[in-house]
Amino acid sequence: MRAYRLLAHPYAHMRANLLACLLILTPLCLSLASVPAAAQTPVDLELVMAVDVSGSVDPDEARLQRNGYVQALLNPKVQAAIRGGPFGRISATYVEWAGESHQHIVVAWTELSDPASVERFAAMVAEAPMMTEQWTSISAAIDYAVPLFGSNGFEGTRRVIDISGDGENNRGRPVEEARDAAVARGITINGLPILNDRPNPWGGAAPNDLDGYYRDHVIGGPGAFLVPARDFDAFADAILSKLLLEVSGIQPAGRDRDFAAR
Repeated sequence: MRAYRLLAHPYAHMRANLLACLLILTPLCLSLASVPAAAQTPVDLELVMAVDVSGSVDPDEARLQRNGYVQALLNPKVQAAIRGGPFGRISATYVEWAGESHQHIVVAWTELSDPASVERFAAMVAEAPMMTEQWTSISAAIDYAVPLFGSNGFEGTRRVIDISGDGENNRGRPVEEARDAAVARGITINGLPILNDRPNPWGGAAPNDLDGYYRDHVIGGPGAFLVPARDFDAFADAILSKLLLEVSGIQPAGRDRDFAAR
């Protein structure tokens, strides 16, 4: 009788090793699955300050805008409003924008609560290098700002994009499309149009009724409003009024929910 030798399956040792690995890794995977995701810090407001630095804004005007935000943040009324919410804190990021391809985070998302945190944020805004670019794409600024809310480490009861600028959208997709997409995600867009009658650097006429343009085409979402500044010199007063309203969640009175800094 011929003897037959049983041969082990050629992959038997691999199966055994795989089974051993699974037995080791399974408890680890279950342990990792039970670890909760990193908690997001609750805040009263997530605020994107989106500031126009297009070619129609000269260096002196750009500095006036920066200083306006800095002084507003350092104002005791704004700091009291920040502490006065249910959580006593907000989160903010400062962004400068121009044409379709120019959006720049000057200061990343920061928790603002006590005077020290607000002062640090304001100092970083004041000290950052300044850049300008051509064209004005409000739509690209909005499209850039929307994803910034997604992974910033904060969860606000309100999410607001604060757009300030001295001209109409002249690059990128229609601003209404960008606005509507942001509003559909629960984001409010407030406006601070800077009114002036000066021609742009290329000889074009100044925009007519810029506050009306912002009202009809830019702002949107729950409680949206605009605060026009009559010129760059009035910007500081306008942004102070606007920040107080945004931080406190109070809407200005009036049929169109807008008023000019006087």
